[in-house]
Amino acid sequence: MPLYMDRHYIEGATRHAIGNAHDKDLEIQSKYGVHFLTYWFDEPRCTAFCLIVSPDKETLQNAHNEAHGNVPNEIIEVDSSVVEAFLGRVKDPTPIDISGEIPIDSAFRAIMFTDLKDSTLMTTMFGDTKALHLLHIHNAMIRNALREYHGNEVKHTGDGIMASFVNGDDAVTCAIAVQKAFADHNRREPDESLHIRIGLSAGEPVEEDGDLFGSAVQLAARICAHTEPDHILVAQIVREQCPSRQYIFIDQGERILKGFDAPITVHEVKW
Repeated sequence: MPLYMDRHYIEGATRHAIGNAHDKDLEIQSKYGVHFLTYWFDEPRCTAFCLIVSPDKETLQNAHNEAHGNVPNEIIEVDSSVVEAFLGRVKDPTPIDISGEIPIDSAFRAIMFTDLKDSTLMTTMFGDTKALHLLHIHNAMIRNALREYHGNEVKHTGDGIMASFVNGDDAVTCAIAVQKAFADHNRREPDESLHIRIGLSAGEPVEEDGDLFGSAVQLAARICAHTEPDHILVAQIVREQCPSRQYIFIDQGERILKGFDAPITVHEVKW
């Protein structure tokens, strides 16, 4: 059966109330032939997201309605492997202690894109074997930083990596660590230097366009494409997630990016 993720906007909801609603969904799921796998809750933004196996959208709406009356605002069909890559799980997490309390995060994610400069020329410059070796070095340095700063690799793009983070602080710290790792490599191996650009955005998983993190992914990719090698650019929404850290953000003004109707404010991260 298809896998769906839905979005509920519930003003004034609490973690306890959302947990109770999930329990009510579980109680009634067999009646409708659905399986409520897990949920995420973002209290500041008043949004909850459910992951459900269901014959169709109408059936899961009916199940929600009978269980507690909170019918979702949007529903999209998703792939379990993609959900796990972005959000880190496709089932309820393990209770944190003997109380049985389940740690539920918000599903709001920072999205990072990296892009290797002149990747298509590497084979010409270095030959097949060395170019592949350098690409492996590139992958290892980024993945080492992702492990250290709690990033989930969503996919390898061929000349870069897309990753997600639970919060903007980790995403920006990871981006800085990546650029420092490449700078150290270039100092050690000036004849085999590698230069990457990094772009960051953030958003919720379910959007009206029907794609998981659709606009957040598109924006991070567009920002990355507009970034100079060895630099980091972030969207305003990422800048707003980092109020307490000692990063230096330099306002780069507004950019007109393909696919976005309004200009986008971006900031450079100095590292």
